Amino acid sequence: MIVIHGVAGSNPVGRPIFEVWRARKIDKPPLSRKGGLPDALPPAYHSVAMAAVLFALKKAVTFFLMPLQAGLLMLVTGLVLRWRGRQRSGTVLLTLGTLLLVVLSHRQVGRVLLAPLESQYPAVPEYAVGYDLPPELAACRYIVVLGGGHTDTGRLPALSQLSLNARSRLAEGVRLAHLLPDAILVTSGPGLAGQPTHAEILALGARSLGVDSARILTIDQGRDTEGEAAAIRGLIGDAPFALVTSAWHMPRSMALMRGAGLQPLACPADFRAIACDQFILSDWFWGLDGLEDSTWAIRERLGLLWARLRGRAG
Repeated sequence: MIVIHGVAGSNPVGRPIFEVWRARKIDKPPLSRKGGLPDALPPAYHSVAMAAVLFALKKAVTFFLMPLQAGLLMLVTGLVLRWRGRQRSGTVLLTLGTLLLVVLSHRQVGRVLLAPLESQYPAVPEYAVGYDLPPELAACRYIVVLGGGHTDTGRLPALSQLSLNARSRLAEGVRLAHLLPDAILVTSGPGLAGQPTHAEILALGARSLGVDSARILTIDQGRDTEGEAAAIRGLIGDAPFALVTSAWHMPRSMALMRGAGLQPLACPADFRAIACDQFILSDWFWGLDGLEDSTWAIRERLGLLWARLRGRAG
């Protein structure tokens, strides 16, 4: 397995300041005579610091706009207002918070919100190995599997450490690797300090499913989908590749990849909003899976809007 460090186009935000200077080849700023602090930081450092602030702000705003957090915030604020004697305002927030959680926890609501995202790109059909593939799929020289999260524990095999999303993505990537025997499988995802990166866990899972380690590359520089697009650009350039991610995540991923000048072919996996052919009563009840579907749908739309506002979506 080959691990690519320092991929061109990767973002050094989040590293200590001295590492940012070293990565960007920025001269250390002169120290002031009084406090020992820099008199003036290099312009490149200012851009890195601003990117870090925007990234943290994006994560914070997105966190509180998710249904569970927004609903709980309304409920807690409503209780506080009622306790302080503002009965009407408190009642309004309690009602809104309850309605938000009840509506978005319904399984049919989650499917309705998620289905338009998943229907934009069809799944790659079943093909027998050696079968004549569509030209756009046969032209792919790389298969890129975007990260989906894992649990850091050495007590489990790699596949069991992966989240359900990541496992579904990897399974599709391995299926395509069997159809494209000359293609390189690229796994993506960062990791915590001192722990294997998510890309490495995906690569170990791919090896356990029969993919030769000589066919696997990993990239661990991207903190989000936009960062992954930049890292992929630095690794494969404008070569055509099969992009594997969850179906509900594919519209935003394709937009960011095209915005980075890449040539992806959508190969979605992990479909969640597919209705069963038969009527199942439990599909019309409430559940945590309904809330999760609604959360993914809202999160993806916010992410796509953010990318378009910044001109990053192709």
